[in-house]
Amino acid sequence: MLVVMQSVATQDQIDQVVKRIQELGLTAHEMPGATRTAVGMTGNIDAIDPRSFEALGGVRELVRVTKPFKLASREMHADDTVVETDTTSLGPSTFTIVAGPCSVESESMAFEVAEHLLAKGVKMFRGGVFKPRTSPYSFQGMEDDGLKILGKLRQTLGIGVVTEVMEKEQVSRVEPVADVLQVGTRNMQNFPLLKQMGKAQRPVLLKRGMSATLEEWLMAAEYVLAGGNGNVVLCERGIRTFADHTRNTLDLSVIPPAKQLSHLPVIVDPSHGTGKRAYVKAMALAGLAAGADGMIVEIHPNPDRAVSDGAQSLNFAQFDDLLESVHALAGVLNRKVN
Repeated sequence: MLVVMQSVATQDQIDQVVKRIQELGLTAHEMPGATRTAVGMTGNIDAIDPRSFEALGGVRELVRVTKPFKLASREMHADDTVVETDTTSLGPSTFTIVAGPCSVESESMAFEVAEHLLAKGVKMFRGGVFKPRTSPYSFQGMEDDGLKILGKLRQTLGIGVVTEVMEKEQVSRVEPVADVLQVGTRNMQNFPLLKQMGKAQRPVLLKRGMSATLEEWLMAAEYVLAGGNGNVVLCERGIRTFADHTRNTLDLSVIPPAKQLSHLPVIVDPSHGTGKRAYVKAMALAGLAAGADGMIVEIHPNPDRAVSDGAQSLNFAQFDDLLESVHALAGVLNRKVN
């Protein structure tokens, strides 16, 4: 349910609406916007009498949100959300680039990659230290030693950091060294983790589950939003299909409906979406053309020697070539590259 306020409504009148929602045992969500000010309410609203709100000062109308995802829906929040970090922003007017190795392997390698990114104007470094792997014998990440490297990287170079969190107990350990907390595809419906992310003070990058529908993906985002964290970025990273020519199928067709149904930024992961470095550039550019708000891509100084996902990682020259093409296409589409 959405309480839409009159354009001349005062803050006192808005506060009275919030108070009334709380008296009913519901949660209020103030939503100031460019075109309207509204107050959303979540909880068991079936027994709500709209007349009890229509009589309050400053109220224009009540709108029932029909989608099961309430806070993630454009019905509730008409304006695009722009997620801000200390180094960049993710939203509709920009195309934000996040890049780095699949796994942090050493301090020297992490600094080499980060310094190259900064030299190319890229402000966000991705690197995993907790790795959810299909095989128990695969590299599991540097864990807390890796967190120390990320913290040093961030403090020394001033680059933003995106890294994955696998368990709710890890959130408090990762928050001090990361600008964005990533929820991986295998954890998209790890509800205890999503609830903890809702309490986090950092934005959340939510990857789509490898077999998830759009509605399931947005309902996962709803868990984070309902917990009080309004800074969620959706990431399409490829889904399971019958295709065997790529690791996954990067579902670019999900971008327009995701942006139509939700106000949250959407980025693409062409590295995991294809699993083959030869296809990363084409799919990254296709994602930009499809309306994505950014991309997250894997790069490595020597991909053939990477401890994980080397086959889908670009070397520095390949990344520079991709970056040049992204800038060219973004100029045609009147998008600014971050």
